[in-house]
Amino acid sequence: MRRIILASRSIARRDLLKQMGLDFQVAVSGVKESHDLKRGCGELVVRNALKKASDVAKRYDSGVIISADTVVLVGNKIIGKPKNLKDAFKTLKLISQKPQWVYTGIAVMDIDNSKTYTEYEKTKIYMYPLTDSEIRNYFRRVSPLDKAGSFDIQGFGGIFIDRIEGCFYNVVGLPMAKLAKILKKTGIHIF
Repeated sequence: MRRIILASRSIARRDLLKQMGLDFQVAVSGVKESHDLKRGCGELVVRNALKKASDVAKRYDSGVIISADTVVLVGNKIIGKPKNLKDAFKTLKLISQKPQWVYTGIAVMDIDNSKTYTEYEKTKIYMYPLTDSEIRNYFRRVSPLDKAGSFDIQGFGGIFIDRIEGCFYNVVGLPMAKLAKILKKTGIHIF
């Protein structure tokens, strides 16, 4: 059995790996994420995921590191996790007014075989327009501070979603089908 290390503090990502039946440990990276869109959003999230994986890999001499980075793109503006509740309110109000893209970059480092695999997924989300009161009531039930875009599609935030085009799990924070394909290359099979 190979050691799997999730380089993320995201509870949603932990839950998804558990759903996949993986036994893993968590090691959080201290890397600051970039928001530079010069080479496109897909390249940005892959680069951020790779930096996190590389940072965590320095602490291990064996195993497979899984890292990810998720951002929301509205127009040409990147929206990550909110700084505070005021920022979260503004963010959720903005993204409920027009469709947005959710990008997640994945980096998997196979330390034992000196191989690294990267990939990204994008999903388009259409939300219902939200009132100020709906946003405030949502924040009373769910903390938006650890969520890119200030909402959770897999929880109460799912009520706001009209429809999505693409991978649901990408919006949660980890496109499971793409991750499973990458893990297969490292010898880790889900089935």
